[in-house]
Amino acid sequence: MIKLVSDEKDIRIDKYLANILDYSREYIGKLIDSKLVLVNEKVVKASYKVSLNDEIVIHDEEMKIETNILPVKMDLDIVYEDEYLMVINKPSGLVVHPGNGNYNNTLVNGLMYYTNSLSNVGGNVRPGIVHRIDKDTSGLLLIAKTNQVHELLADDFKNKRIKREYIALLNGVFKGGSATIDAPIGRDKFNRERMAVLEGGKNAVTHMKVIKRYDKYTLVSCILETGRTHQIRVHMAYIGYPIFNDPVYSKKEATSFGQFLHSYKMNFVHPITKKEMEFICPLPKYFQEFLDSLEK
Repeated sequence: MIKLVSDEKDIRIDKYLANILDYSREYIGKLIDSKLVLVNEKVVKASYKVSLNDEIVIHDEEMKIETNILPVKMDLDIVYEDEYLMVINKPSGLVVHPGNGNYNNTLVNGLMYYTNSLSNVGGNVRPGIVHRIDKDTSGLLLIAKTNQVHELLADDFKNKRIKREYIALLNGVFKGGSATIDAPIGRDKFNRERMAVLEGGKNAVTHMKVIKRYDKYTLVSCILETGRTHQIRVHMAYIGYPIFNDPVYSKKEATSFGQFLHSYKMNFVHPITKKEMEFICPLPKYFQEFLDSLEK
């Protein structure tokens, strides 16, 4: 992966990158067509003209591995499936798609083994993947089996027609009954692997409601109004109640299970049948057993 900040403006991005990288303009064009070039976290076309200080990320490693992604037999927890889409219960610890050195142990590898019917709108590295949840976040994930459905679902996500509710266990006892966190999120200026609340970031709104309080923890539900990277994790840490066991945003030591954050409920209208769909996914065993221990 290549990260850089543009020092020019009003020049096509394919030409700009070809000028500063050891890649041909043709190869740059293939990267852009495969949606592997992001500017300020958004996919762009070759005709996009860069601005000063544009943040450009090039996932060139994914182009190199596109033909080497192999199907891998995997026990998928399929909550729902028809000829158009699937709803998967993703376990904590499983990466959604190949990248960053992990090319054979991802949900995509398991999906490729299970079926040949997956959309390719997101490129060969992300077949069927309409949206993502973090590696250590568990729960419901939508998978598109055709390009038409992929595009319709992507539009539903963009226009907030798909409702998602998460359950999280927070460090600390939250005093109020509910809260709405309206705080913009962007890339952390001091650690590019993290996100942070910062001025000039993208609009981000999370609605949080207390489910139960324990001696040192609070169980909450979180409904996303927007879908920024690490949004719930960043917002909970921002208000002083980071998600329990979060290895990135909590200052306490975390186990290999990762953050106690679960995609619990999803509501949407089926893009083809127009039927209203609702799915609820129980907490992972480890998460539930920890809550049970708090009860005792």
